[in-house]
Amino acid sequence: MRIVARYSHLNGEEFLLVHHKTVYREILDVIKQVEAKRFRTKVSEEKTMKGKLLYNPDELNREFRTLLRKKKWEEKRYSYYVTTDHTIMRELIDLSLEKQREFLIERGVSEPIRSYKQTDFVKDNIAIEVQFGKYAFVAYDLFVKHLLFYSGNIINVGIEVLPMKSMQSEMSTGIAYYEGEVYNVLRHGRNNPPVPLVVMGVAPQ
Repeated sequence: MRIVARYSHLNGEEFLLVHHKTVYREILDVIKQVEAKRFRTKVSEEKTMKGKLLYNPDELNREFRTLLRKKKWEEKRYSYYVTTDHTIMRELIDLSLEKQREFLIERGVSEPIRSYKQTDFVKDNIAIEVQFGKYAFVAYDLFVKHLLFYSGNIINVGIEVLPMKSMQSEMSTGIAYYEGEVYNVLRHGRNNPPVPLVVMGVAPQ
């Protein structure tokens, strides 16, 4: 695959080029290794594309997973306790998991609620999400998951890999695409979400 476009949010790409040049090059190399044409295996059952061979999101994701795992990109889970009290939230997220529970109990929460988020590929404080899925999944990555891992000091920058519109048109309906998701980020303003990101738009060679 080839990278057609990149959007650097809050100097995400600049951070990688300065502090993680080798790992960033590794990410770019993995993308180049994915032969998208091998995964045009999904037979469409949609009325407007009946019988047409489309790019298969599940198979593409599995290929990325295989290649990134070989490079020691590992799954990471971030656990935390939930609060709806904004006045104590800032203090809470800076504490360890055990201390978060104690903190909430001390403030009258009898049964603190524990939760977690998971991301598939983390290495050297960088998270990668490869998304050939529905729009909602990408919005969740960009505005919730990357931000949570960033505020929890698990990552310094998040990377989102998306198909370009030209590739998305050869997939099932409802798949997110680069141009649309970058527009959504830009529409929220220059500092939102408050986490350095690199959004990459990819397409077949």
